[in-house]
Amino acid sequence: MSMLFKRLFPQKFAVIGMIHVDPLPGTPLFKGNFETVVSKAIDEANIYLTNGVDGIMIENMHDIPYIQSSNIGPETIACMTRVASMVKLTVGSSIPCGVQILACGNIEALAVAKACNLDFIRAEGFVFSHVADEGFTDACAGKILRYRKNIDASNVAVLTDIKKKHSSHAITKDISILEAAQAAEFFLSDGIILTGTSTGSETNVDDILCLKNKIDSPLIVGSGVTLDNVERYWHLADAAIIGSYFKQGGNWKNQLDEQKISDLISKLKCFRKQ
Repeated sequence: MSMLFKRLFPQKFAVIGMIHVDPLPGTPLFKGNFETVVSKAIDEANIYLTNGVDGIMIENMHDIPYIQSSNIGPETIACMTRVASMVKLTVGSSIPCGVQILACGNIEALAVAKACNLDFIRAEGFVFSHVADEGFTDACAGKILRYRKNIDASNVAVLTDIKKKHSSHAITKDISILEAAQAAEFFLSDGIILTGTSTGSETNVDDILCLKNKIDSPLIVGSGVTLDNVERYWHLADAAIIGSYFKQGGNWKNQLDEQKISDLISKLKCFRKQ
């Protein structure tokens, strides 16, 4: 298992709570008050911290429609740096913090992580090309890890999606999920993320079973974990990234539901004692 991942998440089935940052300046849905965006992210970090999640990840989820990294403007990177720095200041060293910048802003996320002393990023398109709703995504493992080395950020874990949601994988249909995971592991991924077909949709348990005990990399459930199905996943994976379920009505666009977070974490604590 990746030593970076193990250092960050030593507990069984770590829960990483998502902060879906409100629309940023320069994006179509921005509402004109960036300080409100920052304040909300801080409030959500406090809610997660109070209710015992094992990590937090910040993502510019509301910046729809997404654009590829080559078109991401400096205002997005600057604003995500501000949000990330305030979230990190809020939680301190108590739990790991990470960042994802949509779409495919992996290099940009590493720069933010370095500047804000974050612990990990979530990277798209690490191995094998695919077509996402924002366009073509090319493989980028070599580029990401060389950049990480060049900016002296080797302590930042790179968690990587394979066969990711919201994407067509027809061009790699002859590559099994195991082969994709093995390629990501060979290319030095710090953790393999498996998702359902869209945000909030359940990750296929069979996909996890295909990889279990066949690769050494940590396995992370990237979508669809709920209070009702967490028992199905917790003994198979090393962590889960949870966003939609923690929101009111299970919709990623809504406010956090503190009771949902508390209930799921309490259930996991019971599992861990068994």
